Amino acid sequence: MKFPSSTSFALLGAALIAISYGLARFAFGLFVPPIRDDLGLAPDVIGVIGALPLISFVFATLVAPLSANRLGARNTAMASGIFGVVGLALISQAVGAVSLGVGVVLCGICTGLMMPALTAAMQALVRRSLHGRVSSVMNAGTSIGVVVAVPTILFLAGAWRYAYASFAVLAVIGVIATWFFIPSVSRVVPANAAPVQPISADQWWRLLRLSLFAFMMGFVSAAYWIFAPDLVVNLGSMPSDATAWLWLGVGIAGLGGAVVADLADRNNPPVTQALMLMTLAASLALLAASPDNLMISAFSALVFGLAYMSLTGLYLMT
Repeated sequence: MKFPSSTSFALLGAALIAISYGLARFAFGLFVPPIRDDLGLAPDVIGVIGALPLISFVFATLVAPLSANRLGARNTAMASGIFGVVGLALISQAVGAVSLGVGVVLCGICTGLMMPALTAAMQALVRRSLHGRVSSVMNAGTSIGVVVAVPTILFLAGAWRYAYASFAVLAVIGVIATWFFIPSVSRVVPANAAPVQPISADQWWRLLRLSLFAFMMGFVSAAYWIFAPDLVVNLGSMPSDATAWLWLGVGIAGLGGAVVADLADRNNPPVTQALMLMTLAASLALLAASPDNLMISAFSALVFGLAYMSLTGLYLMT
């Protein structure tokens, strides 16, 4: 078994994040209009289903670090991939709200387990001085997955089951790559390393503040991920394949957001966070104000992608 270099690991991690975040979780919003129509789901039902992966994601993140330490990075990443395969397959075969809900819950678990597993592997394979940059590159995988999902809505908008079946196949490939290239260890601690000091009260307070910022940003941005395509189709009276341009904008701008996060981590994180939070608010306001204008909606997607990926990358490195 050959472990990848730092660059190869960053690219592999980005690919796995593209599958677990981009395809298994965030691509769902892109397919809400055709899924809702085919299954005959009411808006409130699809809203509840859209919130389920966030709930399962949160619970999965609570156990993911323990899993990575006890089971190892490879086994945790493989578990994530298997949850993704089963969840995506279930969505492709969904016949109603229950089966669709179970599928998205499993996809949320997949998302919650992947990044902690990759972080544990990064600690074993990558020099500490490169951790921030590698994390930023892996985080950009979300944008890659979103961009990959765009052609499926353009060419398979009426065949969302086939699109999700193809996502499941990609997830299988990701599980195989995980087995061959991710180490089983969780982390490497040098023999002469100083003992770990207990977390102080001030550090707990800082961690709590960071967690609150991350939670509220995720809570607000979830509305865009879940309802943006449905908004432009229902209120904007646009064709369902027009939503692909929203996700294309999110994905392309998100790649730039990863660079912003890396630069902010080296310069002024608080100012960058404030600017990106205002940018996130602007993206929501633009979409709500003109869901019937494709140019304004696409611009809001660019703004959202930049803000979301900048903030998630910045929180991750902080």
